[in-house]
Amino acid sequence: MRRGGAGVVHYLMAALVVLYLCGVSVVSAARQAPPEPSPEMSENVFKDIQVLKGIPVDEFLDAMGMFANALGYDCVSCHSPEIANASTFDAFAIPTPLIQRARQMVVMMNTINRTYFGGEQRVTCFTCHTSDNRPDVVASLDLQYGPLVDDPYEIEFFPAFIAPPAEEIFAAYYEALGGADRLADVTSYVATGTYAGYDTGQQDVPMQIFAKAPNKRSIVAQGPEGLSVWTTDGIGAWKMQPNTPIPVVPMTGGNLVGARTDARILFPLGIEEAYTEWQVGFGEIDGRQVNIAYGTKEGETPLALYFEESGFLTRLIRWNITAVGPVPTQLDFTDYREVPGVGVQMPFSWTITWTGGEVRIALANVQANVPIDDARFARPVPARQ
Repeated sequence: MRRGGAGVVHYLMAALVVLYLCGVSVVSAARQAPPEPSPEMSENVFKDIQVLKGIPVDEFLDAMGMFANALGYDCVSCHSPEIANASTFDAFAIPTPLIQRARQMVVMMNTINRTYFGGEQRVTCFTCHTSDNRPDVVASLDLQYGPLVDDPYEIEFFPAFIAPPAEEIFAAYYEALGGADRLADVTSYVATGTYAGYDTGQQDVPMQIFAKAPNKRSIVAQGPEGLSVWTTDGIGAWKMQPNTPIPVVPMTGGNLVGARTDARILFPLGIEEAYTEWQVGFGEIDGRQVNIAYGTKEGETPLALYFEESGFLTRLIRWNITAVGPVPTQLDFTDYREVPGVGVQMPFSWTITWTGGEVRIALANVQANVPIDDARFARPVPARQ
């Protein structure tokens, strides 16, 4: 909870990996991928890693997103200007004064947490910077005496005991979507539409979505530089984009949990059962009051679901815990329409926002209960060009 209008200012991180030259494409979906190897660590992929060693690549990229968000920076703010014209990732390793300072700050942060908080991650980059490259040193009367403002991205949740119980919120959700019986009859979706993200230069490109109950989903977008694929088979999850540091990036930690959760949203009856405890509260989105259901499960990162008065799910927020602090991912859902033939509503417009960028998905055609081969959800097999 924060005071005043100095809420979290989100800066979209300029893509760390926009210069990678090796395009990739998916080989036939029928081809089986080899067994999934252990995720590669940051120091084995990037050069001159000194203080963020021993973390998977997806967590390392999220850590870069935390730096960007906490300081209001993009890649060029810290890295050498040579990255703008470089043909490989090597230019990111060129030492600069700000890279050296960032390393010092990470050491300082870890020392504070280890010395004063028993190693718990109580202080992060954002704690002091709050989207400013220089931490404030002067007391703010506006913050002290201003109105209380909830920060929806805080991972701690403060329940409201007068809020409707979670069972009632979910029952209204199922009813708004067409009823639990109809939802239970839907076992798969195939959809077409458009996708826009940093990997497409924010231009709309053709996209397909394949989804299979309870938690398998694959998004395939054909951009100007090659295919982008986000997929989960319900156990593992991967992303493959033209400009990632390795051809296929395995999801780990909160990103892995999040991929499976995002897939469950298309088969909503499974969401309530996927978390062992739900707390409830109230929030606001664009001046509208919403009900919040906050799910937790031991060993996994939490989940916050925001429901409109109509019962529809309008927002989902989840987190990944990184070496430099938790980073949120937000999914917004609008434009609910009925899926032909099954009498079930689903959102036709999605916006996915995280510290590394934003993706917009617009569905045009959706078919339900279409047979889908499980090979669609396997680890993508890239072919370098």
